[in-house]
Amino acid sequence: MQVNPHDTIPLLASLHTCAQADDAPFYTPGHKRGRGTPEALTQLLGLQALRSDLPELPELDNLFAPQGAILAAQELAALAFGAEETWFLVNGSTCGVIASILAACQPGDKIILPRNVHQSAIAGLILSGAIPIFVQPEYDAELDIAHSITPEAVSAALAAHPDTKAVLVVYPTYYGACGEIAAIACLAHQGNIPLIVDEAHGAHFAFHPDLPLSALAAGADVTVQSIHKTLSALTQAAMLHVQGGRIDRDRIRKSLALVQSTSPSYLLLASLDAARHQVATQGFELMERTLNLADQARSQVQQIPYLSVLQAKKNARILGSRSYPAHRHRFRARHRRLHGRRISPSTTRHYRRTPIPTPSHLHHQPRQHPKRSRSPNHRTHKTHKAISFPLFPSSFSLFPFPPPSSLRLPLSPRTAFFAPTQTLPIEQAIDQICAELVCPYPPGIPALFPGEPITQAAIDYLQQLLTIGGIISGCADPTLKTLQVIKNPLGQVIN
Repeated sequence: MQVNPHDTIPLLASLHTCAQADDAPFYTPGHKRGRGTPEALTQLLGLQALRSDLPELPELDNLFAPQGAILAAQELAALAFGAEETWFLVNGSTCGVIASILAACQPGDKIILPRNVHQSAIAGLILSGAIPIFVQPEYDAELDIAHSITPEAVSAALAAHPDTKAVLVVYPTYYGACGEIAAIACLAHQGNIPLIVDEAHGAHFAFHPDLPLSALAAGADVTVQSIHKTLSALTQAAMLHVQGGRIDRDRIRKSLALVQSTSPSYLLLASLDAARHQVATQGFELMERTLNLADQARSQVQQIPYLSVLQAKKNARILGSRSYPAHRHRFRARHRRLHGRRISPSTTRHYRRTPIPTPSHLHHQPRQHPKRSRSPNHRTHKTHKAISFPLFPSSFSLFPFPPPSSLRLPLSPRTAFFAPTQTLPIEQAIDQICAELVCPYPPGIPALFPGEPITQAAIDYLQQLLTIGGIISGCADPTLKTLQVIKNPLGQVIN
């Protein structure tokens, strides 16, 4: 009888055994397996979770030199997700994206990437010293959101910058749009250039044929997935997968050692092992039922006046007010009703709601669902199509990024990060060079970053976000009354 390797959960099993041991813990953490934990925290987490909060004991292996349980768990994860090698991450996809850029680029190397990248990619540029070649993503004027970059745009960037060392794409975007990643992979590989994929929201793609093609299946060299976002790992638990030889794997190891904690949480690591086991053994069934529920929800939302759903053959997940500002009060009223019923979507900004359905919702729904109709060409859909009516007037733009002709930066992000700065009133900061990261959150896409010119459009966008209750992170003054800009060597503001 053939044994299924995915029937085992090696790291979780080792942690369980260690947690049950009755020893005298003269090791960290200081709460000593829950014995010294404040009562309020013990009541919240439970004693078993605290007993399992253990350090790098011999039985639990070492994340940075795995030879035992962690190595076995990572090998099973690579098998499940279709990688040649997999690393567990305890600092989220953020550290995986940074490490990928560090592994692919040396200071001064060029990397092609979309302007609507997550702030972790900007951190990777600052730490690596890489020079960004920004490509404008497709803009959906009807929904007023950015989608993915196109193969044509990537091809043009590669032609203009043949010395590029890496290409990075976001797949899917925060709103669920998937670009033509296989075509982009082919373009990059023609020049033996590695493709790095920020697949934070696509960890589930490999486990159902009606979901978009996974980045690895499409030819990505490196992909980073937040297993906690759409699968069942604990918050901050992620994976980095690699295949092929275009990325130096030793540099990945070294880069991860730079950006990960030297005291990794074994609760997070074990949750990755458990999440892998779940999708490897039950993934198709769980995704099938989740897609059924999403179809049901989409159909029901479409019946609600003044609400609309992004239409797609894939599991798109954006809701918005049908017209603004005439019906915004109705949209707000419906949001209050959702909140009153303890229904909380991921994003509640810009008169949009972004629910993220996962298999975990199955525990709150009936088991029987109507059969979904499937398109025989489910893999041919490349970009989600917008609904046929505008959501916002032109004066309210969610896409403040400059046009492609002005995407050349006066300073690299690294140079700008370490340059002398000066704080100016916001009205005086226009046309200066930004010295800090200015990032609406979520989803964490910077509106401004070090080295980028400050435009009136970006300021208008950020101020309107504040007006409607948005949160801006990363900058010294989150009220946006002032901004930090670059000084020249003489201490004068650059004009």
